[in-house]
Amino acid sequence: MILIADSGSTKTQWCLLTKSGQSEEFQTDGLNPFHQTVDGMKNSILNQLLPQISHLMWVGSIDEIYFYGAGCTPEKSPLVAQALQSCFRSTAQVHVEVYSDMVGAARALLGKEPGVVCILGTGSNSCLYDGEKFTKNVPALGFILGDEGSGAVLGRRLVSDLLKDQLSDELKQKFLDQYHTSQAEIIESVYRKTFPSRYLAAFSRFCAENISNPLIYKLVCDHFDELAKRILKQYPPELEVGFVGSIAYYYQDVLKKVLADNGISCGKILQSPMPGLKKYHGA
Repeated sequence: MILIADSGSTKTQWCLLTKSGQSEEFQTDGLNPFHQTVDGMKNSILNQLLPQISHLMWVGSIDEIYFYGAGCTPEKSPLVAQALQSCFRSTAQVHVEVYSDMVGAARALLGKEPGVVCILGTGSNSCLYDGEKFTKNVPALGFILGDEGSGAVLGRRLVSDLLKDQLSDELKQKFLDQYHTSQAEIIESVYRKTFPSRYLAAFSRFCAENISNPLIYKLVCDHFDELAKRILKQYPPELEVGFVGSIAYYYQDVLKKVLADNGISCGKILQSPMPGLKKYHGA
């Protein structure tokens, strides 16, 4: 039995996979070793994942775990492995491998073929992939210094423009009424509370709901244009760029237009890497 995880900053998708191809999927909060301790990740697994899968007869036969996650650098990956091994201690000889979310995206989009891979979810990242390993990466740097194209940065741009009266009064009031919030509450949540990127990314949905408004459409176009010019143009122009993540998926019409305007070929766009990862691991 194989357990596969795809974890972003906001949520983790889990899939239990049998060698015969039977599978069942589950969801928990995101696990990120940059923001959480081993105990914090362990508690999330114990309290959110295990209650969902404990009723399945074949849970005890899990012998391989493949975890792909945001923040899973070579330095931080052992922390995730420690949390997983602790939670599945009763499973004999469980084999745990932890990789970055970029590895997961590359395997889901390209398998063992070369290309450019880009994640656009709560955060963003990109890499040049040769079919086995990454050969170039333009640093993402997080939503304060980078993360161009991400949900957090789109939410940040939206909130900043609204509060600085760069958009219409009608849009500003609609936003404040819809989210029952205020400038003071937004500032408190961004600067003083935990997981500000998740908080800001949640507002990106407002752009999707109002994409027909010319001001919002331009904001989203400018958002992706920054991704194209600052990040994607640094990769070989002859290669298609494949995308994984909710932002790429739900805004794909705008994204494709901006890429075309910048002379960049668009490859596959997947909302989630899980279908590709199931295929990669044998389903």
